[in-house]
Amino acid sequence: MADAQISPPGATAPGTTRSQWVTLAVACAATAMLMLDIAVVNTALPSIAREFTADFSAIKWVIDGYTLALATVVLSAGAWADRAGRRFAFTIGAVVFTAASAICAVAGDMLLLNAARVVQGLGAAVLFATSLALLAHAFPGRAERTRALAAYGATIGASFAIGPLLGGVLTELIDWRAIFVINIPVGIAMLAGTRWVVESRSAAPRRGDWSGQVASMVGLAALTYGLFSANERGWTDAVTLTALIVSVVALIAFLVVESLVAEPMLPLSMFANAGFAGAQVATFAISASMFAVFVYVTVYLQGVVGMSAIGAGLVYLPGTILMLVAAGLTDKILDRVPPWVLLATGLMAVAVGMAWMTVGGRDSSGWDLVGGFMIASIGAGVFNPVMSGVVLAESEHDDAGLAAGVNDVFRQSGIALGVAALGAFFPAQSVLHGGSPDEFVSGLHTALWVSFGIALAGALVVAATMRRARATTDDEEYTADGPADGPVDDPEVDPDGAAAVGR
Repeated sequence: MADAQISPPGATAPGTTRSQWVTLAVACAATAMLMLDIAVVNTALPSIAREFTADFSAIKWVIDGYTLALATVVLSAGAWADRAGRRFAFTIGAVVFTAASAICAVAGDMLLLNAARVVQGLGAAVLFATSLALLAHAFPGRAERTRALAAYGATIGASFAIGPLLGGVLTELIDWRAIFVINIPVGIAMLAGTRWVVESRSAAPRRGDWSGQVASMVGLAALTYGLFSANERGWTDAVTLTALIVSVVALIAFLVVESLVAEPMLPLSMFANAGFAGAQVATFAISASMFAVFVYVTVYLQGVVGMSAIGAGLVYLPGTILMLVAAGLTDKILDRVPPWVLLATGLMAVAVGMAWMTVGGRDSSGWDLVGGFMIASIGAGVFNPVMSGVVLAESEHDDAGLAAGVNDVFRQSGIALGVAALGAFFPAQSVLHGGSPDEFVSGLHTALWVSFGIALAGALVVAATMRRARATTDDEEYTADGPADGPVDDPEVDPDGAAAVGR
């Protein structure tokens, strides 16, 4: 199947050098902004909590309100983008995200802040669902796509690593609201850049799966709420049990719906491919371990050790540099080392890093954690660019948007559920508001060891399921419209390559 495409204003032909590199810049800028809005908030959480006198549960929702909205809507957003046009959808997502960032910046209480974070997540879902598909369309050749995906993957990892330092600088030197203000000019620049991005859409777009959408939203939200409630009320409390039961029922209903509807938002048949299925488990594992535990490590650095926001961010800086170096080196060896080896090695490095970070204690220096974070960062630097390539290579090419969306579901739900589940190991009273530092450290050690186990389990799943997985397509030149030298077979596309009116 082919995609329809429309040349952007000012481009001489689809896939020109200018169009390609502007697409890469726009996609990476969007990814950086979206991932930063998870990581950058971590360093600002103590300041937000102090200004609003917020409890631990409320500040965790600042992270999970965003990631849950993103995870539950990204598949529907991908289906809509495949139907309406990916560049058009990307533009709408950028507008929503930028506007929500402005609301976050002026929020006067936790309720409005968390509500705006949910709206941010909705805009982010559209951006995530389209950015990787836009890259796949812009870079059809194997070698050029590998380089583009390396840059994309490095952006994901570096954004998470740079985020705490950037958040610390903005929070300490200006105000925590600056972490949201900075999104506005980036969003405007992204919107300007879409002028040179080639429009594309699926030749056979899926219809909306509203039953599945509702079931997934209820299931993930109830599960997250239940895990938060377990921290505050206990596992046997009626509210906790009710939320967990609702989540199980809703998620089972989701699977039933997806197996029955004609065009499911999450086609279960995709998981018959062991490589694709293993990739999603691996993505969930790194998100639910390394990236989820950062919330609590950052609180430890400021609330227990007493570091400033900038100091806490600097702890992550050496790992940031190593993550970028690892991503660049991975690009050079991707054709010579099997993807499963790189992914399993990356997850094992994350596991080792999590174990190392348990050296942090009540009277430790925050710098004691640097070594562990560096090891974990090397693993993440290897993991991210490889995973981006595997997701595209192990899916049907015309479903690039869907495949990217599925991967984002597992990435974001891993963070959201990881933050919620690991939070159950910490005392209900936040260390930011008079809670026991010793109890918090004990909870952090448990969370880090659980993260170790999750990352190690992910590595084992990769070794068991992904030995035949590819990180690039088999064809040297394969475009989003089919083989590079083949015909365009979409009946609604005219010979000039312009989409038919009324698509």
